Amino acid sequence: MSNEQRHARQVVAEGVSAWERDDFKTALDTFQGVLEEYPHFADVQNKTGLCLAMLGRLEEALEHFDNALGFNSSYAEAHLNRGIVLNDLGRFDEAQAAFDRAGEIDMRDSPAFPSEVGNRLAVTHAQLGDLYLVADHPVDAIEHYGAALSIRPRFMDIRSKFAETLIELGELDRAKRELELILEGRPSFVGARVRLGVVHYRLGEEDEATKQWRRCLEDDPRDMRARAYLASVDGGSAEG
Repeated sequence: MSNEQRHARQVVAEGVSAWERDDFKTALDTFQGVLEEYPHFADVQNKTGLCLAMLGRLEEALEHFDNALGFNSSYAEAHLNRGIVLNDLGRFDEAQAAFDRAGEIDMRDSPAFPSEVGNRLAVTHAQLGDLYLVADHPVDAIEHYGAALSIRPRFMDIRSKFAETLIELGELDRAKRELELILEGRPSFVGARVRLGVVHYRLGEEDEATKQWRRCLEDDPRDMRARAYLASVDGGSAEG
């Protein structure tokens, strides 16, 4: 995880703290600030939607839940939150479809846990992982991200954090497997593909690294990270 991403996660933790104090406006401002730099953080899109919903801005909340699902279609909690907002808007058929989808994902991922309980357990473990990263304890963060994924293996935003932390610890082969798993289900997840390129580069697989970064630009020509890494190949370094 880069210093910028670590800082972003620290800011997210501050937003969560404001949310827990019922200071929804401060939490909203915090999460929106993170999204300006990292719009692909599905969990932050979901948190932003929750803040907007609590402030009565339901249509805007719905947009953020949709954004979260655009980055992670198997994000059961976002489906659930989307269903609640749709129900409040009187769009009952769509709400029921969202609730059904959340339940389907939940039972597919972990039949041992009912939807809400399983989601909360997974998210709580992930939040603890975030806090351990902020405290510079990546080994403990790995433990909690792994626990979250044992309950909700298809929460790809958590798997992405898991992979980032493995990279930070130098466990490149494990990180590569996690990133490849993400991309099997979500080949358009540009952030995961950028990091996979970095892993390949650090493993001495320069051709594969450049292949991944070029694929990133095919998916999103505006992605400056992939452009920077491709340019860095000539300079002989690729950090991330």
